[in-house]
Amino acid sequence: MNQAEVSKLVSKLRIKIPNEPRKLRNIKGPEGRLDKLRKTVTGLFKYERIELNYSRGDEARQYAERLISEAIRHGDCHKPTMEAANYWLLEKELIHKLFKVLVPRFQDCNTAYTSIINAPRAINTRSTEKVVLELKGNPYPPLVNKQMNNKLLIQNVLLDAAKYDYRQSKYREMAEKIGITDEIKPTTNKDENRTNQIQLNDNKLTEN
Repeated sequence: MNQAEVSKLVSKLRIKIPNEPRKLRNIKGPEGRLDKLRKTVTGLFKYERIELNYSRGDEARQYAERLISEAIRHGDCHKPTMEAANYWLLEKELIHKLFKVLVPRFQDCNTAYTSIINAPRAINTRSTEKVVLELKGNPYPPLVNKQMNNKLLIQNVLLDAAKYDYRQSKYREMAEKIGITDEIKPTTNKDENRTNQIQLNDNKLTEN
């Protein structure tokens, strides 16, 4: 049996699973804990992007990943998979979305089906750590900008050269208006500070 056949028999998630279950306190005990996780998984499948506490989001992510993985592997004709979907998805129309929308979206995916991103938190507060849990391929704008700002790229080099030429043309126009023909280069803050220091030293020598 080759590795491809083994992967169909052994289900392995593409996210890190902690060795011990996370303790999510609830006044109803374990039953209340599961109810809260079921609501979270249902909300994730419905809205595809939700914001919540880290501990609850990371725990619900594992069940969402497992549910999608089993749906891709077995399909909607597998009774245990259908029972799992019926249990975790409180809104039953989401079962149709799971098999008809999410399975085609993720069936060729080689990475995790979800992503979890740290959300901003107010400074000097005791609020718990917030995260954004989302299904990949959702219709919302991305939260992370993957574009690299590299000044050595050819387009950035050309843009910098064009900006420099434009500034030089403006400096020449200004110089012609005041009667200066030499090329004027833009001064920086360091140049201005150095000039002020030289003038200050000259004034001290004159006073002495």
